[in-house]
Amino acid sequence: MDQRFLPDVLRDEVGLRELGDLVRTCFRLDGHHIQFNVVDSETLRQAPESPSEHRDLIVRVAGYRDCFSSLHRALQDEIIARNAHQEL
Repeated sequence: MDQRFLPDVLRDEVGLRELGDLVRTCFRLDGHHIQFNVVDSETLRQAPESPSEHRDLIVRVAGYRDCFSSLHRALQDEIIARNAHQEL
């Protein structure tokens, strides 16, 4: 299961408790793995401009995860646009 969250959602006890509930429910229903992506569009926009500060940023691409800084700029831009659209 792939899950995407904005960092603000997980900043308080309510968000963390709900994340825990989600994980427990997933495995209770025989889920085998969960992949989380917790990043906001601003971080993604900053990453291409200062890749050394974001070298640990991992993103979901299309069926796989990769280091954001190693992706071609056109793919980075596509991920930024997709992420920004989901924030609306």
